[in-house]
Amino acid sequence: MQSRNLTMLVDFYELSMANGYFTNGMRDKITYFDMFFRTVPDDGGFAIMAGLRQLVDYLKNLSFTQKDLELFERKGFNSDFIDYLRNFKFQCDVWAVPEGTPIFPGEPIVTVRGPVIQAQLIETMVLLTINHQSLIATKANRIKRAADGRAIMEFGSRRAQGYDAAIYGARAAYIGGCDATACTIDERDFGIPAVGTMAHSWVQLFGDELEAFCAYARQYPDNCTLLVDTYNVLKSGIPNAIEAFKREVLPRGFRPKGIRIDSGDITYLSRKARKMLDDAGFPDCSIVASNSLDENIIRDMLIQGAQVDSFGVGERLITASSAPVFGGVYKIVAVEENGVAVPRIKISENVQKITTPCAKKLYRLFDKESGKAIADVVTLKDEEIDDSQPYELFHPSYTWKRKTVSNFIAKPLMVQIFDKGECIYNCPDIKDIRAYCQDQVDNTLWDEVKRFENPHTYYVDLSQALWDEKQRMISEYSKKVL
Repeated sequence: MQSRNLTMLVDFYELSMANGYFTNGMRDKITYFDMFFRTVPDDGGFAIMAGLRQLVDYLKNLSFTQKDLELFERKGFNSDFIDYLRNFKFQCDVWAVPEGTPIFPGEPIVTVRGPVIQAQLIETMVLLTINHQSLIATKANRIKRAADGRAIMEFGSRRAQGYDAAIYGARAAYIGGCDATACTIDERDFGIPAVGTMAHSWVQLFGDELEAFCAYARQYPDNCTLLVDTYNVLKSGIPNAIEAFKREVLPRGFRPKGIRIDSGDITYLSRKARKMLDDAGFPDCSIVASNSLDENIIRDMLIQGAQVDSFGVGERLITASSAPVFGGVYKIVAVEENGVAVPRIKISENVQKITTPCAKKLYRLFDKESGKAIADVVTLKDEEIDDSQPYELFHPSYTWKRKTVSNFIAKPLMVQIFDKGECIYNCPDIKDIRAYCQDQVDNTLWDEVKRFENPHTYYVDLSQALWDEKQRMISEYSKKVL
């Protein structure tokens, strides 16, 4: 991200509008934009925020090249606007929810305040970066939870939809809970452990399976995992693996690492393989399963008694194939007039598409006794939630559903990333992000929210003042239309 100039990775309408804003005297008009999403993939109870590091890198490196400016000339853009882009300097304030945080529909997860030309210009990359990595992190978290403590390796590079999707998808998968990746560049660039053993071609290139296994065991006696399904798992693969372990691994003072099964009825085969390995004196030899797995297959396998210690998950993780879109959107919510943020709203016959206006803050309320999250509350920018006093929550659509909470902690969720274009945020190490994500999911979310089927709806409420302002604007615009 830092080595490439991605400033031009924009939808063209962002530039055409920017040119229009400039010629209409709106160059310095200060606006607020929110990114939020409307539904959780796979009908889940929550999503995982990811991609912020790459967004930071992008925003740090915004600049237009001479080639870019020549394109704008051919497009007929205003010459003064082109000069403005020639000397472009990012000047926005940016707030975001930290990576690894559980997030919910309808709440702002990125907020941008700044000159409208700049805030509009970055729309595509805000959405592209956060949408993609949040999608994959969310899927990875589902898969990791389905594995019930067993290790998950991300194996999807070759099926990813482009090399950036492979690289940043593996990063997001690690944040979501994967323990390692097959994508080697991610260890170099991010420090994510890269793992892998052999393909079927290794076995096929030797005279027979036993010879192939012995050659591999001699090469890697301290980390020997053998792929046992090239010919026949139970009649050939496991017996030859056991023999190779005895010939080449034990005499060198090591224990076998594992065997991998990549096809067939893995539940049945793993049970048989476990007994064969145990009987041969290798109860510590792990069994790895791969082959088009996802959270549903893994969960069913374990329910049915699969003896699998870890899983390699590829295409269905890296493409989030069961729900391949994270529907984040980026909407204007306020415009500053004489230093005051004046709200803006989008009205729609589709109730879900009515935006929540105003410059805002996002709080998460935690129960003091259990540490569990009670609800998220979106407030006006200048509102403070006093957690020393009881606080009334209400459903923003079904307002008669109300609940007063006490003995809670109100924590602002968003942190400032950029101040007038200068980055003031130190991005955490990827391992710290992953640990934070695991802690947040394990310790702050109720089990009911984490169900795979029909999860409990976690409430994102509006403060009374914000709700009143939204209803006022809806009523005002409805009267204008009528």
